[in-house]
Amino acid sequence: MTAPEPVYLDYAATTPVDPAVAEAMSRCLTEPDGLGNASSATHLFGRRVAERIERARAEVAALIGAAPEEIVFTSGATESDNLAVLGAARANAQRGRHIVSSRIEHKAVLDPLKRLEKEGFAITLLAPDRSGRIDPQAVAAALRPDTVLVSIMLVNNETGVIQDIAAVGALCRARGVLFHSDAAQAVGKIPLDVHALPLDFMSITAHKLYGPKGVGALYVRDEARGYLQPIVFGGGQERALRPGTLPTHQIIGLGVASDLSRRGLAREHARLCGLRERLWQGIAKLGAVHLNGEGAHCVPGILNVSFEGVEGESLVTGVSELAVSTGSACNSASAEPSYVLRALGRDTQLAQSSLRLSFGRFTLPEHIDLAVDAIRREVTRLRVLSPASEPPGAPDEAAESPVAGTPAAATWVVGEAGGPGQEVWVRLRLSVQDGRVKSALFKAYGCPHTLAVVAWVTERLRGRGRAGLAPGTPEQWAEALTVPVEKLGRLLVVEDALADCARHWPEPR
Repeated sequence: MTAPEPVYLDYAATTPVDPAVAEAMSRCLTEPDGLGNASSATHLFGRRVAERIERARAEVAALIGAAPEEIVFTSGATESDNLAVLGAARANAQRGRHIVSSRIEHKAVLDPLKRLEKEGFAITLLAPDRSGRIDPQAVAAALRPDTVLVSIMLVNNETGVIQDIAAVGALCRARGVLFHSDAAQAVGKIPLDVHALPLDFMSITAHKLYGPKGVGALYVRDEARGYLQPIVFGGGQERALRPGTLPTHQIIGLGVASDLSRRGLAREHARLCGLRERLWQGIAKLGAVHLNGEGAHCVPGILNVSFEGVEGESLVTGVSELAVSTGSACNSASAEPSYVLRALGRDTQLAQSSLRLSFGRFTLPEHIDLAVDAIRREVTRLRVLSPASEPPGAPDEAAESPVAGTPAAATWVVGEAGGPGQEVWVRLRLSVQDGRVKSALFKAYGCPHTLAVVAWVTERLRGRGRAGLAPGTPEQWAEALTVPVEKLGRLLVVEDALADCARHWPEPR
């Protein structure tokens, strides 16, 4: 029997494509109206496609309060960020070579900034407060006579915190500094009027607002057009800022998605606020739960929480009925803790134990309730399993039952390795009689592979003596349980706990 698909709660990574968007794209790909290259103005097919693209451009512009000619189509927010940051910096290098941004920007901004450093630009990265906000006054203090660009994201992709870009932009406008904002997580989620904001450039992507992957846009304020240069060359399309044959079906998908988001924005915003509160109230009952972004204004579709006493990878593995992220989807393959949460002041363990739950148009209240039940179940289980749940001295109640009826000569031996604040913590309890292990129990904190190895080793301790206590080597355990080579070092902690048991072994009477 096929297992049911998990509930999708990773909308901040990518949203499902709305059926109306998919239908419009399909028609474009299969009907004559979609045939032609928009640059081929000499015949009907090219002109017809160009007209459809301009309608989509107008729909995107209407969503954010821009003029259609201020929308430049790109392959997505990553390219838009690169075009804005690299294009503005290089076009204005003669005026200055200093840029201000923040430590919690998306890699699509941070990596271009690293590139500019190699080209001789000076970069100032501002730290957020503990709620994840960038203080506009910190931006003001960072501005220098040679500052040419400030880039501060509108909504953080991990915490959902909304930045005060109106205040930041006003500071930039007063100083004659260009201002860019990555709005990938904001467009279609909160009301936006770029003409009411002191913005020069703003990045948009379709796949965060129920459109297709592979298409996005950069808003370029008309008056700022002369302060931006292309980073790709050949063809002259998109006002010579982004050359290349326009992908008609994807652009039409972005247009339809923008129109749907604009018409349903107010209603959906209110609905998602209710779902977010329902989710937080259910999770908060666990206790020792930290809301990342607490105290700041956040978009309603993102909730980021960290759990004390829980290893993040084990938690995500345990809630297999949910599709969630431990942070930014762009960085989820990394074992490193979220740099965004570390910038907020979370320690490594709390940063690693975070869950980003994001939801949207197709999320139902029952999906939220299922998520609450799954998270509470796994957090409770992992906390009970952790050595922190019991004192290091006498056995807990669970340790009493295996030795009921054991002769008085049986002695408890406790061995421990790792500890609080470390990525692995193992405690073994052995009931030893006549120089042999009669029963064995464990407590452990660590990744799923570590927990599996500890359980596997503990099952094989019965009947062993001090000299041959370890049932094999970490390498053999890793091979038996298919542990990835990069996690082999964590198994040394299990070996150390066994060695500690041997050091505390009772002397023969």
